Amino acid sequence: MFCEVTTGIGGDVEDVIDAKTADVEEAVTAPAVDTGVSLRVDPRRAELYDELHNRPSPLVDSPCLVTHMAVVVNEKEREQEGQFLAELCQRFSINPPSPGVSCFYQNFGGFELRWERHLEFSTYTLIRARKEDCLFEDSALKVVPRDWLERIPGQLITAIHVSMIGAPQALNEEQLCDAFEGQRVCGSQVAHGRAEILTSFRIHSDGFSRCVIRDRGLSAYQAGRLLQRVLEIETYRLMALLGLPTARELAPRLRQLEEFLAKLNQRIAAKGSVKDDGEMLSALTNLAAQAEKIRSDTNYRFGATNAYYDLVTSRLEQLNEQQLPGLQTWQEFVQRRLGPGIKTCNAIQQRLEDLSRRVAHTSGLLRTRVDLSIASQNSNLLSSLDRRSSLQLRLQQTVEGLSVAAIAYYVMGLLNYIFVAAIDLGLPINKTIAMGASVPIVVLLIWASVHGLVRTILKGKEEPKE
Repeated sequence: MFCEVTTGIGGDVEDVIDAKTADVEEAVTAPAVDTGVSLRVDPRRAELYDELHNRPSPLVDSPCLVTHMAVVVNEKEREQEGQFLAELCQRFSINPPSPGVSCFYQNFGGFELRWERHLEFSTYTLIRARKEDCLFEDSALKVVPRDWLERIPGQLITAIHVSMIGAPQALNEEQLCDAFEGQRVCGSQVAHGRAEILTSFRIHSDGFSRCVIRDRGLSAYQAGRLLQRVLEIETYRLMALLGLPTARELAPRLRQLEEFLAKLNQRIAAKGSVKDDGEMLSALTNLAAQAEKIRSDTNYRFGATNAYYDLVTSRLEQLNEQQLPGLQTWQEFVQRRLGPGIKTCNAIQQRLEDLSRRVAHTSGLLRTRVDLSIASQNSNLLSSLDRRSSLQLRLQQTVEGLSVAAIAYYVMGLLNYIFVAAIDLGLPINKTIAMGASVPIVVLLIWASVHGLVRTILKGKEEPKE
């Protein structure tokens, strides 16, 4: 696509800008602006600009309660999300989201709802303000209709309660024990000492994980950014681990395929017949098909695992943690516990790639061996055909000689009748001399006729048909 730019300053100037696109065939003319510039622009330009402003962090004032849920949805459930949100908006007399939007942020009076659509999951974040500093005696879910919440489309993968407090003093061990039900807590100072984050990374008795954010001087924007990073870490670390059960299920299957390939390589190393080579080639083809099927079924999952893990590590680095006395930092805990699972997924994926390469290499070697065997058989067959052709030529020559003798014999019989008739007519012919003199002439003529006929037939076979 080309953009034609015309300006009214200093005359008409034409400037051709190469703006090739893959999918758009027509350009959209933008409205004229005051400078006199008229542009034909890509229709996706506004969408690309707006993409940078999608999913902004919320403005949060402490103290507040936050509940965040991420649900994995399929295509059918994805279609139900719009109606699901519209139903809640109808109950609170609020305008529903527009069709096809990827995010929806709305204040419902007693709480704020933030809904975001991602590639394979959607998130629901409820933010509820409160007056007093408390931890988890209350939650943001209590202001949402229970019957509506129970029909949320998709399967829950992440559920966390966040309590943001403005406590001037640090939480003591008794308060942490009550808040996290005796679980070991990880925490650190973040935002250059203006906040503390504490969590156990475990599911508690209410089915939710828990996190405490202690505000020590954050602005509403800074608090919102910190909250968004905490929620993203919780969501992405669980999404990254979705590939781990798949990797564990594949490990025994991969071991069987690798052992089978090793046995085939041993059979190939031993000398066998062409029939055995054909059977092994068929087995290798089947093995390659199984390996490719496993790769196609798991390639997306393992790729997503690495992408989510990169997001987790990026968000952890953005926290700029400083260690609290006696507590393990989030980054240290997550990298130590999440890293081995990600490495397991990568190891299984690498084993799949290696298996496919080994199968392809073995198949190439076996095909070469089969081709050599076939070439040897063809060579022997051609030698046999040459010998048969030589024998057929000799037999043909013998038959030609016998044919000449037989035809000459019958021709001489006919000449005998002719000579007898001529003598009876009184012609002075010596029959014995005439018969003797005719033999070489008749044989020569018949031999020439037979050879000429054979050459004519062979020449006709050699000429290509039009």
